[in-house]
Order: sequence, then structure tokens, then C-alpha cells
Amino acid sequence: MAIYESDHTKFMREWMAKHPEELEEQKKGRALWWDRPQTLETQRQYDEGKVPNKAYPYSTES
Repeated sequence: MAIYESDHTKFMREWMAKHPEELEEQKKGRALWWDRPQTLETQRQYDEGKVPNKAYPYSTES
């Protein structure tokens, strides 16, 4: 049984094979938006700001 691969995925695989220099640009973009260092202070602030989930999230009652 064949594994499905979208047209976009096929295009990107072919394009990256033809343009290997773009791998570095891809890594720079990821580092810019996703791979950010976090401090313990930042993590503590995130933890303090969490709100507990409702038992049933689709309920219209408070």
C-alpha cells in the first residue's frame, strides 16, 4: 500500500533537492521564530498565568 504524499510536499522535496542552499535559510527562519531561549523567570510567569480548564469545555454555563 502506497503512502499518500500531497502535491505540495512533492513540490517542496523537489525544490529543496534543486536548491540545497535554501536549507540554511530555512534553519535561520526557524531560529528566528521558534527556537528562542527561555529563562526560568519567563517560565514562572507562564505558569502563574495559566487558567484551569473547565470540566466540559463546550458548556455555555460559567
